[in-house]
Amino acid sequence: MSKLANLVLLFGLMASAAAALLAQTKAAAPPDFSGVYYPINPFGANALGRGAPAGAPGKQKGPPPRPTQWAPLADGSQGRSPDAPSLTPEYMAKWEIIRKSRMAGSSEYDNTAKCLPPGMPAMMTMAYGMEVMQTKDKITFFSELNDALRRVYLDGRKPTQKILDDPTYAGYSTGHWEGDTLVVDTVALHENSFIEGFSPHSDAMTLKERIRFVSPGLLEDRITVADPKALTKPWETVKTYRKATSGNDELREFACPEGLADAK
Repeated sequence: MSKLANLVLLFGLMASAAAALLAQTKAAAPPDFSGVYYPINPFGANALGRGAPAGAPGKQKGPPPRPTQWAPLADGSQGRSPDAPSLTPEYMAKWEIIRKSRMAGSSEYDNTAKCLPPGMPAMMTMAYGMEVMQTKDKITFFSELNDALRRVYLDGRKPTQKILDDPTYAGYSTGHWEGDTLVVDTVALHENSFIEGFSPHSDAMTLKERIRFVSPGLLEDRITVADPKALTKPWETVKTYRKATSGNDELREFACPEGLADAK
């Protein structure tokens, strides 16, 4: 075989290898979650908040009620639902104290009424809209409800002891991709928040999420909550969100403190 033929063959093999590598890289690229999303019936068909897709059942007309006007969302008078987090006796006693307070009409244990962040995993329940901003090393979730914010770091960093000693409502989240699924671990969570509804948790609570598209524009978040102090077993829930279309993809400032000032 001539030198020219050998060169042609070599370049052909190199081109084939490059094409295969490019195809493999594209196939392995993670999905892009960027966009604005709205929950699919987070609290039932009649509980969609401001910014719900046009024509959606239960869409609220006009501005949302001030937190002090609709808090508490549920007073616990109907007891606990069968799928509520299974609390240890110590934390069930705390839940009873909170329940009696809410039944009396107090917002003492209602963070939303105080304009505090909803915390995790409540933030991912998001009765209002949520924007996802994605880069190679970080994904940011911004919830319209009380302008809550959380970040998921994808660059391999780990929480330092300083971070672990300074818990926040959103906690500290790190993630990695498993195929088309974003796997997120969250630690350093402020115990002054609730798991679901007003089920209390301890400073030992951690979260694991598996977030993926289940169909075009339909995002699913499978959440597992573990807490050796507050829960008798891990608690799981699944949240689903629909991506907004153009014209319905702008979130509004919540300005919760204004509602508190007007309510005085």
